[in-house]
Amino acid sequence: MTTTPKCPECRSAITYPTGQSLMCAECGHEWNPDEVAAEEDGLVVKDANGNVLKDGDDVVMIKDLQVKGAPKALKAGTKVRGIKLVDGDHNIDCRIDGFGAMALKSEFVKKA
Repeated sequence: MTTTPKCPECRSAITYPTGQSLMCAECGHEWNPDEVAAEEDGLVVKDANGNVLKDGDDVVMIKDLQVKGAPKALKAGTKVRGIKLVDGDHNIDCRIDGFGAMALKSEFVKKA
């Protein structure tokens, strides 16, 4: 018999899997065990859709962004490969092909 982790809300041991998430039979709380593990590790960065990002992920821009000092804007749909997560307001460091090194906010990207 496999054991499931305790509920992060009420600490009950009566939990069961529901597809990709887990659910507590006592309080009804539903959670993704990967997100809970990431939150316990420290830095948690989520994209515009609420997906947890990690170092090395590929993301896609969801909005045209003007860049100070640049002749053109970053267009929606631009794919960014191999991101690095950092603390701060602009929480993604990356390199964009044809543009160079950039710092982005996670709210303007989605996981590819």
